[in-house]
Amino acid sequence: MNRPPISEELRRFILTSVPSVPFLEALLLLRASPGQHWSGAMLARRLYIAERTAQGLLDELCRAGMAAPCPAPDEHCYCYAPASSTLRERVDGLAELYARHLVDVTNLIHSSLDRKAQQFADAFRLRKDS
Repeated sequence: MNRPPISEELRRFILTSVPSVPFLEALLLLRASPGQHWSGAMLARRLYIAERTAQGLLDELCRAGMAAPCPAPDEHCYCYAPASSTLRERVDGLAELYARHLVDVTNLIHSSLDRKAQQFADAFRLRKDS
């Protein structure tokens, strides 16, 4: 079986820092327009999701150190702002990888979600059986 062309470094980054495909899509949109001030409504229109969901993604990106609130008068908006040069390099590598191997990256993100769901279900079953 051929392994997907994902380096171990990027694999770890995806598994630990990218909770969902919508999160990744939001991150890549912000990265593609680093000077853009993104509101929840604007991101929602671009990703075809609810504004509330988009706002949640922007909040997650901030907590992850990948975005930051814009200065006044746009403090309700967010800008692409990786917290470190290392994080910026990882996001750049992920963007390049995703552009060439979308299915592999998406499958890796979903495999992580599947594992977490299974762990949650197993934990619930263990408590229920106790």
